[in-house]
Amino acid sequence: MTFSICVRERYTDDDGDDQIRYGVAVTTRLPGVGTLCPFASANGAVATQSLVNVELGRKGIEYLGDGLAVDDALEALLNADEGREQRQLHGVDAHGTFAFSGDECQEWYGHVVGENYTVAGNLLTGEAVIDDTAAAYESDAHGEAPLAERLVDALAAGHAAGGDKREDLPVQSAALRVVTTEGDETEDPYYNDLRVDATETPIADLRETYETAKRGYEAVLAKYADEGDEPDETGDGDELAEPDELNEPDEPSAPDEPSAPDDR
Repeated sequence: MTFSICVRERYTDDDGDDQIRYGVAVTTRLPGVGTLCPFASANGAVATQSLVNVELGRKGIEYLGDGLAVDDALEALLNADEGREQRQLHGVDAHGTFAFSGDECQEWYGHVVGENYTVAGNLLTGEAVIDDTAAAYESDAHGEAPLAERLVDALAAGHAAGGDKREDLPVQSAALRVVTTEGDETEDPYYNDLRVDATETPIADLRETYETAKRGYEAVLAKYADEGDEPDETGDGDELAEPDELNEPDEPSAPDEPSAPDDR
């Protein structure tokens, strides 16, 4: 079920300063989607899929960091890509949105653009998959629950609407990433960067992983609040692992246009 959502949400932090959180979540009927498709930084979120070109995501985030607007950045990358018509690429930055579905993507494919989000998918059972994903996010946009949780809810809605038509591919995957403009990513909750790389129940497993990670993060905060210690050190003086060390294994290097037996 190759479909994904990118989100931008503005909020006010505890000091009264304006901030932005960006999120991206994706699922597909192939393993390891988290290594290839979702990208996020303090400048925006991007998802690259269909006949996936990983460099569109990597360079897209890099261009946003250089100050390019999301539509200019992603359109420029597509214009230089000979496989443009086989790609799906979408994303958000501080001020805009962008979504593209090439004419050679496999049916059903398409995308939806909202005020602060984009949803796209290909090889789906129908348009309802992305419509329901978008509707689920909109129903609780800027809600009290963490964005990571609400992204899982959005994927679950798309999955319930039919998801991928490739029912002969049982091994699936899902991933999410949330980044804010508040500064040091090592202070982000450990549930903001999660992947389920190979399973037959990707949404349920991503939700369980999120809930377990959130419970663990809250336990760490409670432990060190009770002990009056800083939460960056354990009782024996060892530093806690940063979120990337806990949740994400080293990613293998990928070619510009990795070949795969099926589209993502």
